[in-house]
Amino acid sequence: MKRSKYLIPIFVFAMALVSCSSDDETGGGGDPTPVAILANLYATSNTSTAIQSYDFTPNGIALRLLLTSSENNEGVYYDEDSSELVVSSRSQRAINTYSNIDNVESGNNLSLFLSSDTVLESPRDLAVKDDYYIISDNADLDNNPDTDEGRFFIFKRDDDGYTLRNIVTVNYAVWGIELIGNDLYSVVDKTSDVAVLKNFISTYTTDVTATPDKQITIEGITRTHGITEDGGFVILTDIGDAANDGDGAFHFINGFVSKFEATANGGTLSFAGNQVRVSGRLTELGNPVAVEYDSASQTVFIAERANEGGKILFFSEIGAGGNLVPNLSSPFAGASSLYFIDR
Repeated sequence: MKRSKYLIPIFVFAMALVSCSSDDETGGGGDPTPVAILANLYATSNTSTAIQSYDFTPNGIALRLLLTSSENNEGVYYDEDSSELVVSSRSQRAINTYSNIDNVESGNNLSLFLSSDTVLESPRDLAVKDDYYIISDNADLDNNPDTDEGRFFIFKRDDDGYTLRNIVTVNYAVWGIELIGNDLYSVVDKTSDVAVLKNFISTYTTDVTATPDKQITIEGITRTHGITEDGGFVILTDIGDAANDGDGAFHFINGFVSKFEATANGGTLSFAGNQVRVSGRLTELGNPVAVEYDSASQTVFIAERANEGGKILFFSEIGAGGNLVPNLSSPFAGASSLYFIDR
């Protein structure tokens, strides 16, 4: 994520959806005048080819519906320098890169620029550092539901495309991942745990089965899925009972890394004094599967998968937490993953 001086006033004056056209204003000569995009939230879907772009403009938040070549996407990253979207496809089992994103109007197909080999099985999240692209994959490798395993695919991108450098296997189910510095933090699916693999890209350079450097329990969470970090704050989502569309939550943890390091391996990060929880029927949280956070505006973005088939939720000024009403609730069927960038 990148910081900008513009985002805070946008949230003060423009927490509303406006026209989806990116060029619906005209100058004196009648030619379209592009509306400045100051920030974006990109959302993928498990149930359609659509990616929803929430374009933060001086006039409000404009929606652009972008259509991809994949029917099921999960894991997304935007490269501002090249105006590219990198998306992991569950249906095509590959990384897809789409070009010229900023100039695509709502309802149009994205231009597929580059794809990796078909090697993924069940991608869930995507983390990027320099030319390295890390995909968490939760495929059941041994077809035994009683044993847990997960994999991290590490791709290297160069001028010729994506090369699968290596695969790191762990003995726990994976979902959301977040690079904080050089360390890869991952949620341990089916539990309330978070694990870390230190200096991930430089330490694990060949196919290997790895043991996390540390794994701790987050008190108060039933089953975690999404993780994000910005400005020293970490947000973790709690899907609760996957069959219940109203028992979801998210936890807001200030100074997460220091608190994580101060907790013994196998220990528990206590709730009291360390965490803020947002939950309850008013929140519309059922199965919050992915999360992004902007510390400048103190806004949490949630991909909610279960409630009414899928929504994107915005929360700001979460304060002491509780049963908060979202500042924005936007229907989006199959909501699966998010990426936020403040330009």
